[in-house]
Amino acid sequence: MPPLTCTKFALIIITGVIIQIIGLSLFVFGFFPVKPALSGTSGSESFHLPVCDSVGNRSDVTQPPDQLRSLYQELSGIPPSFDRLILMVIDGLPAEFVLGKDGKPPHKQFSEAMPYTQSLLASGLAIGYHAKAAPPTVTMPRLKAMVSGAIGGFLDVAFNFNTQAMLDDSLLGQFFRIGWEMVMLGDETWLKLFPGVFKRHDGVSSFYVKDTVQVDQNVSRHLGDELSRDDWNLLILHYLGLDHVGHIGGRSSVLMAPKLKEMDEVVKLIHSSTINSQENGQGQTLLMIVSDHGMTENGNHGGSSYEETDSLALLIGLRNHVFDYASVVQQVDIAPTLALLFGVPIPKNNVGVLITEAFDSLKEDERLRALELNSWQLLRLLQAQLPGLPCRNFPCDAFSGHQSSGTSECNHSTENMLCCMYMEAAALHSSWKSKRDSEAASQKDYSSTAAAYYMFLKSASEWLSHRSTDKPVKLLAVGLATMFISCLILSSLMFLMIKETYMGGKQQPSNVNNSMNRWSLDETFIISVVLVLVASMGSSSMVEEEHYIWFFMLSTFYLLLLRKTAESFAVGGQKSLSLQNGQGGKGCFRIFYIFLLLISGRILRGWHQGGVNWTSLPDISKWLELAGSQYVKSLQLVSAFLVITIGLFALFSIVSKGKLFQMVRLSFLTSALLVLLHIIRYQDYTFSSTNYGATLLAQIIYAILLAATVGTVVSLPWLIPFSTYKIRPTDDNALSLPSFLSFQEKFPFVELKDSLYVIGWAYIYSWCLLQLLLQQPINATPILLLLVQILASLHYFAGNRAHRKEWIEIAALYYMGMAGHFALGNSNTLATIDVAGAFIVSLCLRNNPVHLYRGFDCSCNWNLCTFSPALSEKKANSGQKQNKKTQEVALASSNHFFFYFFNATNFV
Repeated sequence: MPPLTCTKFALIIITGVIIQIIGLSLFVFGFFPVKPALSGTSGSESFHLPVCDSVGNRSDVTQPPDQLRSLYQELSGIPPSFDRLILMVIDGLPAEFVLGKDGKPPHKQFSEAMPYTQSLLASGLAIGYHAKAAPPTVTMPRLKAMVSGAIGGFLDVAFNFNTQAMLDDSLLGQFFRIGWEMVMLGDETWLKLFPGVFKRHDGVSSFYVKDTVQVDQNVSRHLGDELSRDDWNLLILHYLGLDHVGHIGGRSSVLMAPKLKEMDEVVKLIHSSTINSQENGQGQTLLMIVSDHGMTENGNHGGSSYEETDSLALLIGLRNHVFDYASVVQQVDIAPTLALLFGVPIPKNNVGVLITEAFDSLKEDERLRALELNSWQLLRLLQAQLPGLPCRNFPCDAFSGHQSSGTSECNHSTENMLCCMYMEAAALHSSWKSKRDSEAASQKDYSSTAAAYYMFLKSASEWLSHRSTDKPVKLLAVGLATMFISCLILSSLMFLMIKETYMGGKQQPSNVNNSMNRWSLDETFIISVVLVLVASMGSSSMVEEEHYIWFFMLSTFYLLLLRKTAESFAVGGQKSLSLQNGQGGKGCFRIFYIFLLLISGRILRGWHQGGVNWTSLPDISKWLELAGSQYVKSLQLVSAFLVITIGLFALFSIVSKGKLFQMVRLSFLTSALLVLLHIIRYQDYTFSSTNYGATLLAQIIYAILLAATVGTVVSLPWLIPFSTYKIRPTDDNALSLPSFLSFQEKFPFVELKDSLYVIGWAYIYSWCLLQLLLQQPINATPILLLLVQILASLHYFAGNRAHRKEWIEIAALYYMGMAGHFALGNSNTLATIDVAGAFIVSLCLRNNPVHLYRGFDCSCNWNLCTFSPALSEKKANSGQKQNKKTQEVALASSNHFFFYFFNATNFV
C-alpha cells in the first residue's frame, strides 16, 4: 500500500468532514422539520363547505371592520355569546393546584389559598379543565398554541429566547380585523408576537425570575383603571410571579400559597367588576383563566411530563354548569372555542376541538353549527395534508341525499377512515335538519349527530397533532447513515496514521504487531467508552438517564488509573534507590490525586438524583434542604471561600513582576471578593434577592470578569515583555507547574508557555465565579468539587507525562466535564434548565420627563424598572390607522437587558 501523502491526507480529511456536515444537516432538518402550514388568514370562506371555496376571502380585506364583523356573524349562524373577553394568563400554574388530580380535590393549602375561585367552581359559575399542553412546555410556543390552535416544534425553544412576530393566523389577528380594541398588561412576549395590535400595553420581562413581587404588581396596578373603562374588547393579563416562585423554590416554596392568594384576589376583583359592568348594560364579559404550562417539583418546565403539561383552562361567566374534576381537554382547544364564542373565523392552522360545554347555553341547531364549522376547518387542513383525500372533490350538496352506512366502512386507511367519519356526521346533520323542519327530530337524533361530529373532530385533531410532531424517519436514517460513513472514513484515516507512525514508513515491519499491542488498559477503556455511548443513544431510556453512563465510566477510569499508578509505584519501589530521585514521593502524590478524584466523584454522583425517571429518590441536596436553609447557606459560604482561595492561589503561584500579570491577578481578586460579597449580602436560600444593589453588583462583576477574561486571552500572549522577568517555580508550591524543567528544554518560550497557563486558569476561574453567582446555593459545593477534580487531574497527568498520551488526558477531562454537567442537576430534559440565575438589568431615570400612563410613575422598586413608553394610547377609527399625536419623550437611557444564561460547560 503506498504511503499516505499530505495531499491524500488533506483530501480524505476534507471529504470526511463534508460528508459529516451533510449527514448532520440531514439529521437536523429531520429532527426539526418545518411543518407545512396554510398561508393567509381565515375569512368568510371558513363558513362554507371546503369544496365550495369559490367564496374566497379576497373581498374581506377591503371591508371595514364593522361590516366584516356583521358579515361573520351573519354567515356563522351562531350569535356571539359575549361582548368582551378578559384573558388572564397565570404563568406556570399547574391545573392540579386549582382542580385537583385523579378525581380528587386540590391539596388543602392550595384550595385554602384560592377560596374565591373555589367558590365559583363549587357554585357552577365557573367551569375548569385540565388543558394538556404539548411539549416543549415553554411560554412562547404555548401562547401560540392558545391563540392559533397550532402545535409547534422543539425548535420553538430557541425562539422562546428571541421571540419574533407571529405571522400565522391567530385569534388576535382575527379580533384586530373586526376592529376590536385590545389592551395587554404583563409578559412582553405578547408584544413581540403581536406588534402594533394593542391599544395600550405595559410589558414586563419574563426572564428576571428573581422578582416575584414587582413583576405582578406592575400588572395589577393598571387593572382597576382598565376594568372601569369601556374602550376595549380584549384585555390580556399575563402574570409571571407564580412561575418565578416555582423557579426559585419549586412547588413547595413558602411563597407559593401567598402568590396563589394574590391571584385569587385578582380573580375576585375581575369577577366583581364584570358583574357590575353587566348590570350597567356594558355587555357580557367572559373571563378565561389559563396557564401556559405546569411545573415539576423543582419548579422547572420544558419537557413532556404530566406535571409540566398539566395547564389550566378556567371559564368564568358560563352558566348552568356542574363542575367536574376529571375534565380534560387539549390546550389547542382554546382557540376554536373562543373563535366560535365571539363570532370570528377559526384560525386556519388550528388542530383543536371546541370545548362543547362552553356552548351548552345555545340552541341545538347553533351547537351543531359550531361543530360543523370546526369540522370544516379541520377538513381543510386534512385536504392540505392528504392530497388524495377521497371526499375532497364531492360537490357542495353531496351529503344531502347520503345515507348513513355505519362506521364499519371507516376501518380502512387513514384517508378513508377520516373521510367516512366526516361523511357520516354530515349525513346525520342533514337528516336532522330535514326532520327538524318537519318537527320529527328527537333528542336521540341530535345526540347521534353531535357524537358523530365529535368523533370526527377528535380523530382528525389527533391525526393532525401527530402529523405535526412526527419526525421523517427516512430522512433521519439517511442522515445517520451519512454520518456513520464519515466516521468510518475518519477512523480508517486515523488507523493509517497510527500504522504509519509505528512502522516509520516501510521500516521495521516486524515491530508493528508489538507496537499495536502496546495499548494500555486505560487507553482501551477510553475507546470503549465511545462505543458504549454511541450504542446507548439508540435507547430513549438511556438518553433520559445518560448520567448513569458518565458517572460509571468516569469512576471506572479513575480505578484503572489507580491500578496503573499502584503498579508503577510497586515497580519503582523494587528498584531500591528510586526514592532518592523523588520518584516515591511523586508516586504517593499521584495515588493521593486518584483517591481525591474518586471521593469527589462519588460525592458529586450523590449530590443530585438526576435524569428523568428517578428524580424523586433521596440525594444529598434534598437532605440538606430538609435540614434547613441555614445549613445550605453555611455550606455555600464555605464552598465559595474555598473556590476563591484555590483559584487565587493558582493565579498567584507564578512569581512574576510583569504588569499584565499583576493586572490579571488584581481583576480576578476584585471579582472574587465581589462575588463573595454578593453571596453574603444578597443570596438568600428561601427568599429571592430583588434588591437594586444585588443587580448593580452583578453588573459590576460581569463587567470586570468580561474585561479580565477577554483581556487575558487576547492580549497576554502578545504583549508580555518576555525579557523583563524570570519565572521561578518553587518546589514547595503545590500549584506550580510540576513539569516545568522538562518543558523548558522542549519549549524555549517559557514566558509564552506560562501565559497559556494563566489563560487556562482565567477561563476556569471565571467559570467558577460565574457559577457561584448564577447557580442555586445548593450547587456551590459541586462547583468546588469540580474545581478540585480539575486540579487533581491536571497534577496527576503533569506528574506522569512519560506514561500517558495527550489524547488520554483530553478524553479524561471531557468525561469529567460531562459528569460535572449532570452533577449540577442538569439532564437531557428541558425541565432542568435553571433560569433562576438569569439576571436582567433595567435602568430607569425617574427625573426624566416621560410619557406616563394615566399618572403611573416609572417603577424602579426592587431593582426591576418596568416602565414601558409603549403604554401610550393608539387611536384608531374604524380600523383605519391615523396619525397620532405623541408627547415628546426625553430619555437619557432606554431599558437595557443584560441576560447571562450560563449553564454547566464541559472542561476540554
